[in-house]
Order: sequence, then structure tokens, then C-alpha cells
Amino acid sequence: MPTFSTDRADPSEQGAEAAIVPRPGVGDNGRVSPSEPYAFDAPRSAALMQRARAVTPGGVNSPVRAFRAVGGTPRFVDSAHGAYVTDADGRDYVDLVSSWGALLHGHAHPEVVAAVTRAAASGTSYGAPTEAEVELAETIVARTSVEQVRLVSSGTEATMSAVRLARGATGREVVVKFAGCYHGHVDALLASAGSGVVTFGLPGTPGVPEAVTATTLVLPYNDRAAVTEAFAAYGPRIACVITEAACGNMGAVPPEPGYNRFLGETCRRHGALLISDEVMTGFRVGPAGWWGLDGAREGWRPDLVTFGKVMGGGFPAAAFGGRADVMAQLAPEGPVYQAGTLSGNPVATSAGLAALRLATPDVYERLDHVSAALGAMASKALAAEGVPHVAQWAGNLFSVFFVDDRGAVTDFAQAQDQALYRFRAFFHAMLARGVSLPPSAFEAWFVSSALDDDALDRVAAALPAAARAAAAARPDSPDEAA
Repeated sequence: MPTFSTDRADPSEQGAEAAIVPRPGVGDNGRVSPSEPYAFDAPRSAALMQRARAVTPGGVNSPVRAFRAVGGTPRFVDSAHGAYVTDADGRDYVDLVSSWGALLHGHAHPEVVAAVTRAAASGTSYGAPTEAEVELAETIVARTSVEQVRLVSSGTEATMSAVRLARGATGREVVVKFAGCYHGHVDALLASAGSGVVTFGLPGTPGVPEAVTATTLVLPYNDRAAVTEAFAAYGPRIACVITEAACGNMGAVPPEPGYNRFLGETCRRHGALLISDEVMTGFRVGPAGWWGLDGAREGWRPDLVTFGKVMGGGFPAAAFGGRADVMAQLAPEGPVYQAGTLSGNPVATSAGLAALRLATPDVYERLDHVSAALGAMASKALAAEGVPHVAQWAGNLFSVFFVDDRGAVTDFAQAQDQALYRFRAFFHAMLARGVSLPPSAFEAWFVSSALDDDALDRVAAALPAAARAAAAARPDSPDEAA
């Protein structure tokens, strides 16, 4: 199972490109690559974007969808099945976004659709407990490190609630987070680093008062010395450390071996709590998430964990959980208030249960092999054109960083120091050949078990031209060339 980066840049030597495990019980999608590259313009999507801008800020309901980082017209999706999405202009694409990691089994999986249909036919929302939400909670507890769990509707809600719970349980205020880790649009976590390693954060966006981020410390990721220094300076005030279990929001950047364990041990020594954000990695990199790759093997557990994406099966569902004594601080059992009208929604919980039941060992084996093969193919194509890059994995999440060959990218500063103009050219060349990548250099690529031989062949066919486009790209400004 792939767990760390540049060691995986040579899997082709081990036959990884050929070692594709057939998808259990599913044949090829029967799609073929476009006979000619798609045009850069997408008239129907462009018309929809113009309409959307009139009624929605920026034309989108989440900023990365606007293509601001890559330019051009965002593709409006009309439908999706298996490994493919089809846009409003009738063009289909191999999907390596997978709804930003939520779709482990591809689009419109028949068993997920059937579960949702059955649930919706019985009622879409009750505002009362249901057996499905109990079953989903039992499944999460059985597979992961948590002893109890509370269901919510989004990853942001999960992290917000976990931080509130940590502050309430410890009676402390200070939160430690890491540069480049994203935990949703929670005010206290939208903080930028201060002027020194252990100075308090600054608001990372207008609308967040300085007073809110004045109790947030932003440290470099994978930097044990910075963590030690922060606890030496503020230990009695620190309520929690929150970290992505493995980073996917600066690209795929895994923790260095033993780093998460170090965070947990440091928190315990100082009476703080460790919150492991597995919204992205939970149930994606393995049945127990990232904890299954480190804590379960090393014999430790985080105090609190957040989940989302895969556990909702493509529907709005998330959760936070952890030690029973900490979770007992939540209302109605304890004094820390948290509530939600649609928490435990019966349609979303049914979708999540179906998705988790489908997540068998064969599926995870498939995801690992596909991820290794795709990353190897991308690296081979870029190397053939002399494009400086690093292919890097965190479990089956992977990224291509357009950086000089310096070894592994281990923190946000290194991730930022890349040739973004090369990524833009690479992205659009892949899109023109029917492959949809995340429209940002700072996002992981997400595979699904629906990626069959036809889909992989299309990606392989698109990569040489995309690598040539990246090699030929030139900076748009002197800053980009620096």
C-alpha cells in the first residue's frame, strides 16, 4: 500500500503500470478517447457560467470550481456514470476529481443509487433519530479509532465542532494548526502564519476578526522543533492540535514517519487534545483511514477525529468522534453545545452505509494499484520531456508537483515553490484529451474503483501531449519564473 512519496516515483520499474487489478464484478466502461482534442472553448458551459455569475458570486458555490487557478471556462457537468463525467457541451472526461474524494466507487454506483432510492421513498428528512444513523455510527466506530461519533452534514461542521469540543473539554483556548492544512472555512482555522514561528496567526481572509485568530498558532507542517517550541511557550494554554492525518490540500504531502504519533504524545504530555482531520483520508486510503496506516500499527489513537466525503457516499454527510470521555462533554450529555437540523439525514446515511459496505479489501487493492500506475505514467511522461517534477503519494492520494528535483515535498512552503504555469498547461492539455484533473496544483488527485482499462488507456494516451505542453509553457509574469 503506497504511503510515502518519492520512493513511489519509480513504480514502473516494478511493473506498476501493468499491475492493474481488475475492478471486482465490473467490466470496462466501453468509452474511447476523443478522436481530436476538445476545443479550448466550451460554449454551453460558458453560457451557463454567464448565467451563474448573475445570481451566484463568481458563478460557483465553492471557489476552486471557478478555474481561477488554471484559467478558461469551468466545465458544467450534465451527468456522470462510473469513471466519467459528461459536461454541458456533451464532452466526456475520465474523472480524477471524484467529487474531491467523496466518490470511492465512481459515479452513480448502482448499489448506492438503489439505497438512496429506497431511503427517499420512505421520507427524505424527519428531524428525529433513525436506525440508519445508528448503523452508520456503529460502522464508523467498528472500523476506526473512535469510541463514539456524532453525525453532521459537512467537513467544515465536523472540524468546527471538534475544535469547540476540545476547547470545552480542556477549558483552554489556543489551537495549533499547520500551514497548508485545510480544515474547512472555520473562522479560527482560516489563519495565516504570523511573523515568527510561534507568533499567533493573522486572519487569512476578510471577515475573520483578528480576535478570532489571535488564539490560533500556525506552524510549519512536519516540523517537530516548531511544535516543541510552541508547547514550551504556550503549553498550558493549548487546547488542541489539529492536523490533516495526511495532507491533501497542498497536494499529497504525507506526515513523516512517526510525526502523527509525536503530535499525540506531545499533546498528552501537556494536557492538550490531538484532532486528526480524516475528512479526506477517512475510508479512502484504507478501511480505517490514515490511522489504519500509522496509529493502528504503532499502538496509539488520536483524541478526536473528523470524517466526511467517502462516509457520505456522495451526499452531504460528515462526522466527528473520539474518546468516549471527551465525547461525553457534548450536549445533551454534557455542556458543550452542538446541533444540526439535517444531521444524520436518512438519505445521506443510507448512501454512506452503501458506500462503506462496498469498500472491500479488493476495492482498496484496486485503488492502490491504480494510483501507483497513474502516478508512474505521469512521472514517466514528464521525465521524457525534461519537465522538473516530483510525483508524490499519501496512501492512494497522489500529486505531481512541478518543482525542481529536490526529493520529497514535505511542507507548504515547498509545495508553493513550484512552476504553476506548467501545471496550467498540463491541466488544459489533459482536459482537451478527455481527462479531468483537479483545477489546482495544490489538490490531490483522487482515484475510484470505477477506473477501468478504457479509462486508464485514455489517461495514458493524453499524458505525452500534456507533458509536451508543460515543457513548452512559459511564465505569465516574472514572479512565476522566480
